[in-house]
Amino acid sequence: MHLRQMASNGMCALAVLIIAAGSASAQAGRETFKATATVKTASAATTTAPVTITVDRKMSEREAETLKAAFTAGGAAALRKALVGVAPTGSLQLGGGAPTPTRLTIERPTDKGRLLTIVTDKPVLFLGAGVPGAKPKEGYDFAVVDLEIDATGAGSGTLAPAAKITLKQGAFTVEDYASELVKLTGVTLVK
Repeated sequence: MHLRQMASNGMCALAVLIIAAGSASAQAGRETFKATATVKTASAATTTAPVTITVDRKMSEREAETLKAAFTAGGAAALRKALVGVAPTGSLQLGGGAPTPTRLTIERPTDKGRLLTIVTDKPVLFLGAGVPGAKPKEGYDFAVVDLEIDATGAGSGTLAPAAKITLKQGAFTVEDYASELVKLTGVTLVK
């Protein structure tokens, strides 16, 4: 089982980001990012796909606090329930697939520019689901993107196309369905 805790270098704990959203105001204005998703398997095979991420809005302090409280009180199920009726924050499109609405978008400043954490309330792709002995899909109800963007709009990031969000030892973690990390390279702000 691949467990990835979002930490330094643009990979912060979801809890820290939700709390940090309280200090950053929600910004208006649509942004569209293009990137290449790359995954290298244990057998050294590499697969790539284009990714388009559209951010229509970032979470307000009040929205972020409500979602944080819901997760703290009842875990991922409570977060999903709290997201009902919350307006989408944008979309995530992998390859030629249909865009998936994003439900949570949080921005915080970093020493290199800014970090965007973007969450969908459904998985985008179960990477590796077709291999023998693949994990059951149950519980991998989210997709999580982390983008670190510099002042010019360029950057890099990661994508967990099917993920569980859990709380372990007081820190939020993202457990990725895939056994290999999906890297986002060539991230560029196009609008």
